[in-house]
Amino acid sequence: MGPELVKAVNRAALSRTFYNILILLLTPLVLLRQLVKSRLEPAYRRRWAERLAICDYTIPRNCIWIHAVSVGETVATVPLVSGLRKRYPGEEILITTMTPGGSEQVRRSFGDSVHHVYLPYDLPGAMRRFVSRLQPRMCVIVETELWPNMIRQCAIQNIPCALVNARLSAKSAKGYAKIPDLIEPMLAKLSVVAAQSEEAGKRFLELGLEPDKLRIGGSIKFDCVLDDVLKQRAVKLKTSWQVNGPRRIWIAASTHKGEENIILEAHRRVLLLDSRALLILVPRHCRRFEAVYKLCKAEGFNVARRSTVDVVDRDCQVLLGDTMGELNLLYGASDVAFVGGSLVPRGGHNPIEPAAWGIPIVSGTNTFNFAEISAAFSGAGGQLSVQDTDQLVAQLTLLLQNVKRRQICGEANKAVIDGHRGAVEKQLGILERLMLDLTPGNRETADAA
Repeated sequence: MGPELVKAVNRAALSRTFYNILILLLTPLVLLRQLVKSRLEPAYRRRWAERLAICDYTIPRNCIWIHAVSVGETVATVPLVSGLRKRYPGEEILITTMTPGGSEQVRRSFGDSVHHVYLPYDLPGAMRRFVSRLQPRMCVIVETELWPNMIRQCAIQNIPCALVNARLSAKSAKGYAKIPDLIEPMLAKLSVVAAQSEEAGKRFLELGLEPDKLRIGGSIKFDCVLDDVLKQRAVKLKTSWQVNGPRRIWIAASTHKGEENIILEAHRRVLLLDSRALLILVPRHCRRFEAVYKLCKAEGFNVARRSTVDVVDRDCQVLLGDTMGELNLLYGASDVAFVGGSLVPRGGHNPIEPAAWGIPIVSGTNTFNFAEISAAFSGAGGQLSVQDTDQLVAQLTLLLQNVKRRQICGEANKAVIDGHRGAVEKQLGILERLMLDLTPGNRETADAA
């Protein structure tokens, strides 16, 4: 081992030690934060033993382990899990998440057909216990949920680890680049990375990923399929809101603090032009439902809650989407979709779901989390960007009052989705090759450093 390599190994060990000390110190604060959040979301105070891997697991060994941090990533796993079941019908599947929302989405999407537990915090002892007890056949991480101790334990215990549907924004890459002695060894332990785009792949390479481990797999969210039952429910819901005459409906989805004020002011101005317009307002986090409801009331709107009303009457101006698992349905009942997290510096949320319904998309300019996907829709003319209330009102007015314009934008979005389909098959092929190449009899000995 040459002197430069020795220095690199020592720096990596030092970075890992510092990381472990830091996460040990932060864990009590994280638990305290969970307790605070549990005042609005009681699920956060439950199943803490899973967070520390000090519980008894009933999950069979040698399962296929898929980690999806929260709701969006869990939804994205649906076609992936379906494909794995077809290829490996006898394999047990475990899905881990980090949030109660993700846990509930696993139940809604898969019922009892998969196993589910929370992923432990990335403490060295917790991850060692978790991986040792389960001994999964393979670990599949969805998007960019990279935890050093999780990946290191997989490597130590000769468990192949794949990062699929991997996205990496320029902002995230810049942050990772500041800690190369922690990131490069972690990337070296991954078996394969299936990036969503060439741009994301290039960023992984710049962070130190070995070129022969990179594949470009596309985004599996483009393979979303709207089943007939969901379409019928959306039509029925939209029709029920228009029993007293037609009304134009727009949805502001996955909104964050600081956006609702802009959206409500925009809707107030839309109502001056069309008094029957309806806004569906869906905050990103359920713990904010009550606060946003009070904001709507304080701003003088006639507001109803989706969780408590079956019929939206003609006087309702704002419908608060305060239910879980219905966002896609609400998109289907809308004429125009605003995708949140984009008028504030949160990076935006995935626009694929509303695009699949063939409706126009409006967003703010902060879309760096989904830069390539947003650029594809914008380039086709289906996603329109706004910077402030005035621009939002202008775009909403143009779209809500012009059926032909809505159709043109919607068709453009559907064409983009159709042109990007096939990612699920690509990434299933990558996982299939990994299963063949890294069977228990011929796995390469992993670097335990």
